[in-house]
Amino acid sequence: MNKLTVDGMRPTALGKHLIADFYDASRLFECAPAGEILRQAALAAKATVLEVNMHDFGDRCGFTGVAVLAESHISIHTWPENDYAAIDIFMCGDAEPMRSLDVLRQYFTPGREQVDILQRGNMAQLALAAASA
Repeated sequence: MNKLTVDGMRPTALGKHLIADFYDASRLFECAPAGEILRQAALAAKATVLEVNMHDFGDRCGFTGVAVLAESHISIHTWPENDYAAIDIFMCGDAEPMRSLDVLRQYFTPGREQVDILQRGNMAQLALAAASA
């Protein structure tokens, strides 16, 4: 908990959670290559890949996949009929989730996107909980 970040400041949260909606996206049918892209996205963020699990819904119905990381996960679910992908990237430690998003953006080439970034495990709240325990 007292680990210092690169800039010498204590972290304000345990992790970052990116929620991305890719609209007008491509490559939403190809399950096997997308699994490799999840792996590449994790490595780009300097995360440790523990396992990649993909499920193809068949007959060009999209896929879902998750890269389980030592730092948490990257997941995706696609709706090719809507040219849409829902992406979830949660990482803690020194991992850089925005780098993962960049890799996924290059692969799926969304025409539009919505990205929300959440700070998970607010350190001030954790300190308050510990003080009241």
